[in-house]
Amino acid sequence: MVRGHGGTGTVWRSVGRVLLAAVAVAVAGQSPAAGYRTANFLVDAPTEALARRIGDAAEQYRHTLAVEWTGQPLPRWSRPCPIRAQVAPHLGAGGATSFVFDKGEVFNWSMTIQGSEERILDSVLPHEITHTVFASHFRRPLPRWADEGACTTVEHPVERARQHRLLIEFLTTGRGIAFPEMFAMREYPPDVLPLYSQGYSLARYLIERGGRHKYVAFVGDGLVSDDWKGALAKHYGVGDVAQLQHVWLDWVRQGCPAPPAALAAAVPSAATWAATSRGQSPDPEPVAAPPAVAATSGRKSIYAMQARRTTADPPAAPR
Repeated sequence: MVRGHGGTGTVWRSVGRVLLAAVAVAVAGQSPAAGYRTANFLVDAPTEALARRIGDAAEQYRHTLAVEWTGQPLPRWSRPCPIRAQVAPHLGAGGATSFVFDKGEVFNWSMTIQGSEERILDSVLPHEITHTVFASHFRRPLPRWADEGACTTVEHPVERARQHRLLIEFLTTGRGIAFPEMFAMREYPPDVLPLYSQGYSLARYLIERGGRHKYVAFVGDGLVSDDWKGALAKHYGVGDVAQLQHVWLDWVRQGCPAPPAALAAAVPSAATWAATSRGQSPDPEPVAAPPAVAATSGRKSIYAMQARRTTADPPAAPR
């Protein structure tokens, strides 16, 4: 996220992926040609059909992901979030979302996404929507690793496998980030790619050991108290950040095995959580689930695919 200041609030920009300059130039030469509005989004895309598919998928993700992460859907925003979509087979997948935190409120949403239609719908869009879910829930900036890492867990298995391959590369070439340093990061580091891969891997590790609901509670406790040691002990039984690095790195060396069956069985499912609306909605009526859309039906759970290791060398400890 790139932080700046607007008015009395703080503007936060969540950069879903790092894009090549050549791609940015290509995008700048295109102009969206059609618009589509939903309850919470205003989409500009090259065609009306694309705008409709993106808008419907955004609403579906907004509802489903909010329930998966927080246990309840988001209330309707007071103003729709503009989505500017550049869609072409040759474009690298990426996105960025900005919003303003001010006195416990979050507003002024804006999102840009790009890539092939397939990758936008199954990876870029859910990643960026998850940023809005976290911003709406926590109403304050998250640590970079916790935000980007969790957002990557909802991407397509192909994208998650790519992050795992990059993680092994970074750990075996001395580009890993020591956990005390990573937990303290409030800005993107100059070498940002290891943050994405390592944040994704750690988020995956924690989520597989308690589910998304526990992950959100853990991050929330850490944000409020700035006591990540205490939050780790409370939610995961880990003594401190250094110990977490040790057990996580050992898990990576073993090939990221699934947790024991008893532990996995304890992970709550979204279906068991209440589906009632939280406050701060401009609409007094509960938020209804949007109709399912075909574009999102193929998204798989984080647990659906175990990324294979791509090197025989054991990862080195981050320095």
